[in-house]
Amino acid sequence: MTDDAAPDLRASDADRERVAGILRDAVAEGRLDMAEFEERLDATYQARTYGELVPITRDLPVAGVVVPAVSLSKDPATGSDWPGRVVGGEGTSTWAVAVMSGFQRKGHWTMPRRFTCLAFWGGGEIDLREANFAEREVEINAIAIMGGVDVIVPPGVEVVVRGIGIMGGFDHREEGVPGEPGAPRVIVTGFALWGGVGVQRKLTRAEKQRLKEERRREKLERRNNGEY
Repeated sequence: MTDDAAPDLRASDADRERVAGILRDAVAEGRLDMAEFEERLDATYQARTYGELVPITRDLPVAGVVVPAVSLSKDPATGSDWPGRVVGGEGTSTWAVAVMSGFQRKGHWTMPRRFTCLAFWGGGEIDLREANFAEREVEINAIAIMGGVDVIVPPGVEVVVRGIGIMGGFDHREEGVPGEPGAPRVIVTGFALWGGVGVQRKLTRAEKQRLKEERRREKLERRNNGEY
């Protein structure tokens, strides 16, 4: 087989998935905007040969597909990343206050062993979806007086709610969900007076995008198989 023939070889589903992984990394790093990402992703799942896959990642900092043996630098999943997210040490910050205003702790930050916050005629958001954790068990002490605090955790995290509400309340809906092996345990305590502390379990943006891609791929496969 010659190199000239390689672009005409048929691509496999695994090859298309490697290219899709490179595109996901590129959009997360800001190399592609969402419009470019969706356009290239559609082209990836419709590609039939290596020659059609090569241009999709040619301008990205990874090796392109030229022969079936070439890796597209997307390593297989190695399991849960929870052990690597319990990092020890001190947190990025240990407190926050919102008085007729608001505060946020989100993105890549380190949740300390204990985080205390106050919302008085204001609101706060504590987003742990992309956070690291100083310890395996952490506590959020939230005080909400005529205000509110929202706590957002990713799937896999165990949540325990122990707050007290007077003409206010703490959200207990996410309690009782078993945690994944190695995942942190988040304890929500505090006091709510004419206010509330909510707890939500949400996917990260990257995970939402992955699920969206899977649905798009399934739709394309069904269309290609003549199911509709």
